[in-house]
Amino acid sequence: MRRWPFLSRYGAGISMLSCSVAFAQGTSDAYPSKPVTVVAAIAAGGPIDLEARPYLAKISAMMGQSFVFDFRPGAAGTIGAGYVAKARPDGYTLLVISAGFTVFPAFYKDLTFDVVKDFAHVSLMSERTSVLQVPVSFPAKTFPDYIAYARANPGKINYGTTGVGSITHLAGAWMHGVTNTKVTFIPYKGTGPLLQELLAARVDVASGTLVSALPLMKTGKVRPIAILNDKRSNLLPGVLTVAEQGVPGYNYSNWLGFVAPGATHLAIVNKLSEGFARVARMPDIVSALEAEGSIAVGSTPAQFRQLIVTETARWQKVVQDTGIKLEE
Repeated sequence: MRRWPFLSRYGAGISMLSCSVAFAQGTSDAYPSKPVTVVAAIAAGGPIDLEARPYLAKISAMMGQSFVFDFRPGAAGTIGAGYVAKARPDGYTLLVISAGFTVFPAFYKDLTFDVVKDFAHVSLMSERTSVLQVPVSFPAKTFPDYIAYARANPGKINYGTTGVGSITHLAGAWMHGVTNTKVTFIPYKGTGPLLQELLAARVDVASGTLVSALPLMKTGKVRPIAILNDKRSNLLPGVLTVAEQGVPGYNYSNWLGFVAPGATHLAIVNKLSEGFARVARMPDIVSALEAEGSIAVGSTPAQFRQLIVTETARWQKVVQDTGIKLEE
């Protein structure tokens, strides 16, 4: 019987596809068969560590293998990220990241990795609500008042940040760039020292996550004037967003998520993403985050990748437009 060449090729293609699907299924079914290392590019005990631990405990129980931290701080987080970018792409080395991950390309021209191409973006787990706050002694009582005051007093407002080139610095620079206002950015070594200076009214304004800002507001010495995210918070229902108060499109959210080395098999990435998404929907996780003013997400890999692409481009533009340099 005559065999038509194109049918032979078609049959071979089907066979190869079937093998590929079977391999992917087998890869996914077998994973994980040993403990998974989760690199944190910061020191133990910080906000990223504390927030990620419940996620790892849940997914460890779900998948029957331990997900354990490996702390690799240094060089603003680029050491840990570079380590994971070059790790074996078998799903047994992950990296927990925050929004600061998307700032790297804006400042480090000699990075040994690409934040988009060299990672598989597993899942965005949560978004933290951030609030713009001022001492009650500050003359502006609302965000429009604040912008008007900044325009009338260029460079005279001291805006506290958690360091030159930090995500709080860039978020503030973005906000003042689009409102055509000028302030003086004052860097501090971390959130604690910054908020103490705000409480003592030695700085005029600062942003902070709700979990760190709420205790200050309860003292009656600090006033919230805007939510930096694009959605209001149930913990501060009367405080409008920056976007609602005259800056359309402004949406700054610090967040937390997980990535893997870029060549990690898609079947493993999807299994991890689905697992983390289930964790993000667990009622105790949702309620714990809400109590701190955060929002549980649990995204798909494609959604998380798009966030990384968008925010990386945004911060590069902010740095280019403002001329911010780390050595300042």
